[in-house]
Amino acid sequence: MTETLYPLRTFASVSSEYQSLAFVFQQLLANVMTAAVVQVKSVTNDGGLSAVGYVSVQPMLNQLNGAQQPTPHGIIGNIPYFRIQGGTNAVIIDPNVGDIGILVFSYRDISSLVAANQQSPGSLNGAQPLNPATLAQYDWGSGLYIGGFLNGIPVQYVQFNSNGIAVVSPTEITLQAPTVKISASTAVDITGPVNANGAQISTQGEITDALGVVVGTHVHSGVSSGTSDTGKPVT
Repeated sequence: MTETLYPLRTFASVSSEYQSLAFVFQQLLANVMTAAVVQVKSVTNDGGLSAVGYVSVQPMLNQLNGAQQPTPHGIIGNIPYFRIQGGTNAVIIDPNVGDIGILVFSYRDISSLVAANQQSPGSLNGAQPLNPATLAQYDWGSGLYIGGFLNGIPVQYVQFNSNGIAVVSPTEITLQAPTVKISASTAVDITGPVNANGAQISTQGEITDALGVVVGTHVHSGVSSGTSDTGKPVT
């Protein structure tokens, strides 16, 4: 069977010397990758405490031949993704399968950097520059993934707006440190029950100590009524 070819070059592209040169430049520029909208197909990390990982992605815009017939791109693997991090301080939000982001491309082959970091994650911090593995420039294989474009409404988030800052989770929020300080000039409002080392405060404000004694309504036996006060607490 004879294969039908659909060349990109048309009669218009050879109608003049200028058009011929313009076509050549357009074809050369078509091989220069700048940025592409992509979808995540797999991720090496799952939100745990670890070094920055890698994703495999697929460009979301098809390739077109001269007859405007589409051919989907293949999946591009082993792509480092972006994390907000300074030294040992970081915000850990790993990409999820299905996320949409952009792939930006290095002007040099970064495969030597990727390989070195995979052998020892984080070792590139302060390391000497490496030579590029090949002379490739602006290549599909030298991409870096940045997430967060064209995605849906989040369920778990940190929100900043004119009303303040909201930290929302449908499951649990954990604060862990040797000391946790809360400073409020007006009030600290808590909606819901509180558990502090076994002592509890109910949603109605009723306090129960760690021994199960309800502070507001408990009574003492063997006490005679009178007008005297109890002594001051021992400090």
